[in-house]
Amino acid sequence: MDKKSKYTRLLLWSVLSSALTFAVIFFIIGYILLKGGGTVNAEFLLDSPKGFPLGSSGGIYPAIMGSLAFTGVACSVASLLAISTAIYLKFYCSSRRLYNIVSLVIESTAGMPSIVLGLFGYTLFVLKMGFGVSVLSGGLVLGIMIFPFIEVRVEKRLSEIEQEMLLSSYALGVSRYYTIKRLVLREALPDIISSVALAGGFAMGATAPIILTGAVIYAKAPESVMSPAMALSYHLYVLVGEGAPTEYVYGTSTVLVLLILAINGAAMLFGIMKRGE
Repeated sequence: MDKKSKYTRLLLWSVLSSALTFAVIFFIIGYILLKGGGTVNAEFLLDSPKGFPLGSSGGIYPAIMGSLAFTGVACSVASLLAISTAIYLKFYCSSRRLYNIVSLVIESTAGMPSIVLGLFGYTLFVLKMGFGVSVLSGGLVLGIMIFPFIEVRVEKRLSEIEQEMLLSSYALGVSRYYTIKRLVLREALPDIISSVALAGGFAMGATAPIILTGAVIYAKAPESVMSPAMALSYHLYVLVGEGAPTEYVYGTSTVLVLLILAINGAAMLFGIMKRGE
C-alpha cells in the first residue's frame, strides 16, 4: 500500500469517526429535547416543585437558581486559583522539581472520583470549617473538581503566547507583572473565558460532589451562599429515584442541557468576537 492510499484511508477513518461522534451527540441531545420540550413552559420555569412525589407537578425555579449559584461559586473560586497557578508555573516557577510536583497534584485531582471529593468537602467545609450544608460548601467542592480542567487549558494557552512579544516587552524595560497583566492575559482572555465556561457546564451537570455538601431535596431559591439549595442535577436524580412522571424528568433534563449549551455557546461566541477584533 503506497503512502497516498494510507493517507486516504486515514482521512476516511477520521471523517467517519467524527461523523459518528457528532451523530451520537446530536441524537442524545435531540432525544432529550424531543421528550422534554413539551413540558418546558413559563410555569415550569418559574414555579416551585409540588406534588407527591415532590416534583411530579409544579416547576423547577429553585433548582435553576440553585444550579446557577453553585456554578457561580465554583467558577469564581476555580478560575482564580487556576489562572494564578498557571501564571506561576509558566512565568515564575524556576524549580523543575516543584513544577513536576504541582503538575502531579493537579493531574491527581483531575482523576479523583467526584464522590470522594464530595466526602472530602463534607468533612472539611461542612463539619470542620462550619459552613454547613450550603451553596458555599457545594460550590467550593465543585471548584476543586473543575480546577484542573481550567488550569491545564490556561497553562497551555499561556505557553502559546509568542516569546518574541514577551522578550520585546522585557527589552523595553517593562516589568514581568505589567507584561503579564497587559499583554499575556489580554491575549489569552478569550480562551480563558471559554475554559471557565466549559468548566462551568461540567460543574452544573455534576451531582455527587454536592449531595453531601450543598444540595437538598427541597429549598427556596438561595438567598445567600450560606443557604442550602436545590440543583437541577440533584433534582433530576431525585425525580428518577422517586419514580416521578417521565415528562417532568425529561423536562428537567431539557432545561439542564439548554443551560449548559447556552453557557458554552455564549463563551464560544465571545471568543470568536474577541479574535475578530
